[in-house]
Amino acid sequence: MTIHVNIGEAKTRLSQLIAAAKRGEEVVIQRAGSPEVRLTPIDPDLGGRERAKRRRAAFGSLKGKIADIDWFEPISDEELALWHDGPLLSENGDGGAAR
Repeated sequence: MTIHVNIGEAKTRLSQLIAAAKRGEEVVIQRAGSPEVRLTPIDPDLGGRERAKRRRAAFGSLKGKIADIDWFEPISDEELALWHDGPLLSENGDGGAAR
Protein backbone atom coordinates (compact mmCIF):
# COMPACT_ATOMS: atom_id res chain seq x y z
CA MET A 1 0.00 0.00 0.00
CA THR A 2 1.22 3.49 -0.82
CA ILE A 3 0.61 6.42 1.50
CA HIS A 4 0.51 9.85 -0.16
CA VAL A 5 0.69 12.92 2.09
CA ASN A 6 1.34 16.60 1.48
CA ILE A 7 4.27 18.31 3.18
CA GLY A 8 2.17 19.99 5.88
CA GLU A 9 0.57 16.71 6.89
CA ALA A 10 3.96 14.97 6.77
CA LYS A 11 5.32 17.48 9.29
CA THR A 12 2.63 16.65 11.81
CA ARG A 13 2.64 12.89 11.18
CA LEU A 14 6.36 12.31 10.62
CA SER A 15 6.80 9.68 13.35
CA GLN A 16 3.77 7.75 12.06
CA LEU A 17 5.06 7.92 8.49
CA ILE A 18 8.49 6.70 9.54
CA ALA A 19 6.89 3.77 11.36
CA ALA A 20 4.86 2.95 8.24
CA ALA A 21 7.97 3.05 6.04
CA LYS A 22 9.81 0.75 8.47
CA ARG A 23 6.88 -1.69 8.24
CA GLY A 24 7.43 -1.83 4.48
CA GLU A 25 4.74 0.58 3.31
CA GLU A 26 5.62 3.06 0.59
CA VAL A 27 5.36 6.66 1.82
CA VAL A 28 5.35 9.46 -0.75
CA ILE A 29 5.44 13.12 0.26
CA GLN A 30 3.87 15.51 -2.22
CA ARG A 31 3.97 19.24 -2.85
CA ALA A 32 0.90 20.70 -4.55
CA GLY A 33 -0.19 17.20 -5.55
CA SER A 34 3.13 16.37 -7.22
CA PRO A 35 5.30 13.63 -5.67
CA GLU A 36 8.54 15.05 -4.25
CA VAL A 37 10.19 12.38 -2.07
CA ARG A 38 9.78 8.79 -0.92
CA LEU A 39 10.54 7.64 2.65
CA THR A 40 12.48 4.41 2.79
CA PRO A 41 14.02 2.71 5.81
CA ILE A 42 17.79 2.34 6.02
CA ASP A 43 19.23 -1.15 6.13
CA PRO A 44 20.71 -1.50 9.67
CA ASP A 45 23.83 -3.18 8.29
CA LEU A 46 24.37 -0.35 5.83
CA GLY A 47 24.21 2.23 8.64
CA GLY A 48 26.92 0.42 10.59
CA ARG A 49 29.11 0.01 7.53
CA GLU A 50 28.78 3.68 6.69
CA ARG A 51 29.74 4.73 10.23
CA ALA A 52 32.75 2.41 10.12
CA LYS A 53 33.74 3.81 6.74
CA ARG A 54 33.62 7.39 8.09
CA ARG A 55 35.68 6.38 11.15
CA ARG A 56 38.32 4.81 8.93
CA ALA A 57 38.39 7.92 6.75
CA ALA A 58 38.80 10.17 9.80
CA PHE A 59 41.49 7.97 11.33
CA GLY A 60 44.75 9.21 9.94
CA SER A 61 43.19 12.21 8.23
CA LEU A 62 45.96 14.44 9.63
CA LYS A 63 48.73 12.18 8.31
CA GLY A 64 51.31 14.33 6.57
CA LYS A 65 49.67 17.56 7.74
CA ILE A 66 51.47 17.82 11.05
CA ALA A 67 55.18 18.53 10.88
CA ASP A 68 57.55 16.32 12.82
CA ILE A 69 58.57 17.92 16.09
CA ASP A 70 62.33 17.50 15.87
CA TRP A 71 62.99 20.40 18.24
CA PHE A 72 61.30 18.70 21.21
CA GLU A 73 63.59 17.72 24.07
CA PRO A 74 62.45 16.05 27.27
CA ILE A 75 62.46 18.35 30.29
CA SER A 76 64.92 17.63 33.09
CA ASP A 77 64.01 17.44 36.77
CA GLU A 78 65.82 20.74 37.34
CA GLU A 79 63.85 22.49 34.60
CA LEU A 80 60.64 20.99 35.91
CA ALA A 81 61.46 22.32 39.39
CA LEU A 82 61.63 25.83 37.93
CA TRP A 83 57.98 25.53 36.91
CA HIS A 84 57.07 24.62 40.48
CA ASP A 85 57.84 26.47 43.67
CA GLY A 86 60.96 24.53 44.58
CA PRO A 87 63.03 21.41 44.01
CA LEU A 88 61.20 18.14 43.64
CA LEU A 89 62.19 15.94 46.57
CA SER A 90 60.76 12.71 47.86
CA GLU A 91 59.88 12.34 51.52
CA ASN A 92 63.27 10.78 52.27
CA GLY A 93 65.13 13.61 50.46
CA ASP A 94 66.69 11.41 47.75
CA GLY A 95 65.66 13.73 44.88
CA GLY A 96 62.78 11.55 43.67
CA ALA A 97 59.71 12.95 41.97
CA ALA A 98 57.32 12.59 44.91
CA ARG A 99 56.48 15.72 46.91
